[in-house]
Amino acid sequence: MKILVSCANGSGTSLMMMQSVKKAMNELAIPITKIHHCSIAEGKSSASQYDIVFTPINFIAMFTQAKERGIPVIGIKNVMSPKEIGEKFKETTLYITMKEREKSNDKT
Repeated sequence: MKILVSCANGSGTSLMMMQSVKKAMNELAIPITKIHHCSIAEGKSSASQYDIVFTPINFIAMFTQAKERGIPVIGIKNVMSPKEIGEKFKETTLYITMKEREKSNDKT
């Protein structure tokens, strides 16, 4: 899965959130093929290249175009919480679809 983590300046907060995202995905056994952290300005223009976007909750509105293209955009309240990230990710259709495919592959 290709993951984008984006915040205001793309340095401190997004780097910390990226570590939390990695931990959450590892706990959920979700393979990451690419993960990138960046500023909102860069994130808005590159979001379509990713499967999912994580951003602090107050920046969700900045990713309207990504949402319109079907890319899940997850707003996080506590960027240091792998638990919150994992819980919100499990609510996405992307996660549900991945788990359904996994189950059908196990049956074959």
